[in-house]
Amino acid sequence: PIATGAFGSPAFFPLAPICLLAAGQAEIENHLEMGRKLLAAGQLAEALSHYHSAVENDPKNYLTYYKRATIYLAMGKFKSALPDLSKAIELKPDFLAVSLLKEGNCSRAEGLNFSPDNTEARSQLTRVTELELSMQEARTAFQRKNYMGAVGILDRAIEISPWDPEAKELRSECYLYLGNYDKAIMDLKPTTKLRNDNRAAFLKLSKLYYNLGEHEESLNQVRECLKLDQDDKNCFSHYKQVKKLSKQLETAEEHVKAHRYEDAIEKYKAAMKTEPNVEIYTSKAKGRICHCLSKNKQPREAIDICTEAHQLDPRNIFILRDRAEAYILNEELEKAVEDYQEAKEFDSENEELKEGLEKAQKLLKQSKKRDYYKILGIRRNANKQEIIKAYRKLAQQWHPDNFQSEDEKKEAEKKFIDIAAAKEVLTDPEMRQKFDSGEDPLDPENQQGGGGHQHQWPFEFNPFGTGNFHFKFHFN
Repeated sequence: PIATGAFGSPAFFPLAPICLLAAGQAEIENHLEMGRKLLAAGQLAEALSHYHSAVENDPKNYLTYYKRATIYLAMGKFKSALPDLSKAIELKPDFLAVSLLKEGNCSRAEGLNFSPDNTEARSQLTRVTELELSMQEARTAFQRKNYMGAVGILDRAIEISPWDPEAKELRSECYLYLGNYDKAIMDLKPTTKLRNDNRAAFLKLSKLYYNLGEHEESLNQVRECLKLDQDDKNCFSHYKQVKKLSKQLETAEEHVKAHRYEDAIEKYKAAMKTEPNVEIYTSKAKGRICHCLSKNKQPREAIDICTEAHQLDPRNIFILRDRAEAYILNEELEKAVEDYQEAKEFDSENEELKEGLEKAQKLLKQSKKRDYYKILGIRRNANKQEIIKAYRKLAQQWHPDNFQSEDEKKEAEKKFIDIAAAKEVLTDPEMRQKFDSGEDPLDPENQQGGGGHQHQWPFEFNPFGTGNFHFKFHFN
């Protein structure tokens, strides 16, 4: 049966073990080569799988143990690496990977020969042991709340093994307690790739971003968790919260872009109810409500909510800008100038703030001269119908024909001219825009060609000329 087996004839039978050995060696070499390429690409888990296969196929080969140890070390699994390094030295006492721990690669490790006592080899094993002791020292410092001390110890450990997830996770925790959230996130992010199915890291990242007010990135991270397990209860619960808040804020911003300010305000209020415990969302929502009320020309309400938002976020230039605009609408020009000046201190190069400050200063200067809104007794957000109504009422009240004495007539004439001028400016969109920007379009100083320009009143004739006259006014 042997002679007629798979090898065909008795003459071929002695070659069978040789063929099998050759095939087995080729397979081992293939696993080692694939492991090397994957290690170089940073795909540690896949590389480890190939080295497992290499060890199983040739348990007497010191090189397979050594290669697998390099992966364990790269992954920070020191306890797993020690037996493999010990086995490699047991199988080949004159072998040492000098550059392994320092450089994280094995390219210079092969073929090195040392004295039989192998002092250097054992020194390298001692360094691995010391690395594990460093981790224990860092844990002890952390438990004693010596977070800065723990960070210093972990810095050294991560230099030796930059792909160690445990060291990065522990240092991330230290940074959290120290209040350095950016560094905490930087350390935690790589661990999502260094550990298989690291849902806990994705969830923690999501919560960190959420508490920093970065709800969009928070949503991205928790979605990564659900990709690994859509039934993860903790991730799904957090996902629902972040998704709801993100949708409310997103919809609110869409309303703002469409100038639907009342709808936007309702959405921001809903967002504050959805997340009442994280202050940054309350601060942001109030800041945006401040903006909406200012844009919607509700100055008194805007000033109140802007002041609350400013107390929560005193360096926010947009809140100061919006409150300044509300102060302008509410005729509190000195306060508007103060807000623009404060905002400019935080961002001196912002063109919008420069223009806003110039406008507020012009309006303040203008208010000390002739203010057409005050003349008609209306607010700056009055519409054309309200302007004409106020004009008609005052024009009838101050019509010079209503007065008998010369002094009374002169006073009435002066007021009547101001009332007519206010109506002319505020019912003309172009002139009103100029006035709202701090320029009086009827001031001779602002007319092209300098002073001396006679203003043409919108009457059928000059009502204040010499001789007897009767006013022929069109109250429109």
